[in-house]
Amino acid sequence: MSSLYERFEQVFMPNYGVPPVALARGEGARVWDVEGREYLDFIAGIAVVSLGHAHPALVEAVSKQVATIAHTSNLFLHEPEVLLAERLTGLLGAPARVFFANSGTEANEAAYKLAVKYGKRTGRSYFVAAENGFHGRTIGALSLSGKKSIRDQFGPFPVDVRFVPYGDADALKEAVTGDCAVVFLEPTQGEAGVVPPPDGYLAAAREICDATGALLVADEIQSAIGRTGHWFAHQADGFTPDILTLAKGLGGGLPIGACVGFGEAGTLFEKGDHGSTFGGNPVSCAAALAVLDNVDLGHVNEVAARLRGGLESIAHPLLKGVRGRGLWLAAVLAEPVSGKVQKAAQDAGFLVNAVQPDAVRIAPPLVVTAGQVDAFTAAFPNILTEASQ
Repeated sequence: MSSLYERFEQVFMPNYGVPPVALARGEGARVWDVEGREYLDFIAGIAVVSLGHAHPALVEAVSKQVATIAHTSNLFLHEPEVLLAERLTGLLGAPARVFFANSGTEANEAAYKLAVKYGKRTGRSYFVAAENGFHGRTIGALSLSGKKSIRDQFGPFPVDVRFVPYGDADALKEAVTGDCAVVFLEPTQGEAGVVPPPDGYLAAAREICDATGALLVADEIQSAIGRTGHWFAHQADGFTPDILTLAKGLGGGLPIGACVGFGEAGTLFEKGDHGSTFGGNPVSCAAALAVLDNVDLGHVNEVAARLRGGLESIAHPLLKGVRGRGLWLAAVLAEPVSGKVQKAAQDAGFLVNAVQPDAVRIAPPLVVTAGQVDAFTAAFPNILTEASQ
């Protein structure tokens, strides 16, 4: 009988290649592959499984909801979606309205459409986004992503998007005029290699948008729901966006995205302007509520400090530095060998992600224990040595 890897290759489009590990089950921060080998999961489904794998509260919430009513469409309302929207706006602490989608790229598509509508209403003709930013793979979200290798082959795009260097407030100020409808930024650039902004950059972006009348979108697909040690990364930077997009960690493993509009941006859509058959699905909303009930920010900050401290204490010629926030870090390498580090980590029983040639993304579940963090940081020097050979 052919292996699962061979079967995958025969029936799937080749856009992913063949993943190197076939996972069968998980528990907390541990996973097992189809051959029974155990790993510590330090990528968490790309910062998705906030509560780890098979968390009892998530299992209970999803099981109860799917046995009650699993789907209604947007033609009918249900209580879990209302409860979730109320919880999110409560955590945000500002008047806001919510649209639920199924993923991060769809949340950004909703934000994109809000910006288009705002631009037409106010006579504004272009968008601004950051170089090396990533906002999704659909055409609208892709047009905002400043990564030429994934973007250029699918153009031309429907809106004029102008890219500026991330973290350069002067370049942003020059690019944003009264003709700019919106600025799309990540509070930390995820796919660029977990790159945080310079101090004051996001506050400056808020001031620039206020001065010109442009909307400011904070793409928190990866950075929200406790990942950086705050419910939302922008809260630590002391500003409120006009539009916030969420996904990944919100559902704890179930597909859900959210586009949140503050103030006027929350009422730009009119009846019929946008929709989603599965967005706000009762099961996904129940999962998200379980996540919000069980994320412990105190624990996140404690183990995040332990993880960062352990990595920063490593003296190895291949390790150039550590950057990021909370349980969302990158080990920055002196050589472009992140693929080798990922493979060496896998061989040692740890799953990490070669997010850039010189950066390894480390994003364990938010329930990772101090002992599991210590096991990883103790093993990492040997992993680096193996990757250096």
